[in-house]
Amino acid sequence: MLLDQIMEFVGNHWYLFVALIVISGLLAYNIIVGSKGNVEPLAATEMINHQDAVVIDVRPAADFAKGHIINAINVPMNGFKNQIATLKKHKTKPIIISCRSGAQSAMACSQLRKEGFEQVFNLHGGIMAWEAASLPLTRKKR
Repeated sequence: MLLDQIMEFVGNHWYLFVALIVISGLLAYNIIVGSKGNVEPLAATEMINHQDAVVIDVRPAADFAKGHIINAINVPMNGFKNQIATLKKHKTKPIIISCRSGAQSAMACSQLRKEGFEQVFNLHGGIMAWEAASLPLTRKKR
């Protein structure tokens, strides 16, 4: 009986069923592929301390000056493509990209991967997640 009702619903509302399939597929893709290359704040500290990871902060200089991860390099997103050449010296090290919330840094990660950087990680949740994990920020310039 239940299977008959489901089939009737699908037949009468096929567009809703197609939308459900598309949305489910996109969510699965985001979970499987989207999380690849993300690193949580505590795992990022491990990488910084034990693998000599380089932190690149893509926030504007004014936000960077208000507080950033210790030894982070500020390369604002608005000129990021033009500055990739300056990051080539770090190509063999793990690179952690941070921004305010993790969205812009994801774009920067994608650009670095296109340029041949292999060990690129997005700080999941950005500086907001870093602060939420009670990890320190500094205002000192590098």
